[in-house]
Amino acid sequence: MAGYSGTKQDHAMRLRRIEGQVRGLQRMVEDDKYCIDILTQVSAATSALKSFSLSLLEEHLAHCVAEATRKGGPEAEAKVKEASDAIARLVRS
Repeated sequence: MAGYSGTKQDHAMRLRRIEGQVRGLQRMVEDDKYCIDILTQVSAATSALKSFSLSLLEEHLAHCVAEATRKGGPEAEAKVKEASDAIARLVRS
């Protein structure tokens, strides 16, 4: 079971809002809106994606990684490494 199973509906709703933001960006470009206004909306969509990512990461750590570390062994090491790599990708983005 995924660590986010309990909040799956909330995540889906957040992603639909982000999808709407991206569609709004497409419309802004099609309508030749001012560049700075578009960039402002890009920043908002990026922020929303980062917030979603952090929420998902928190749930992953609390569920998937915690469960693996309780069991111990190579799976635990792999889950911690996987989470660490994901954090590094988020920090670089």
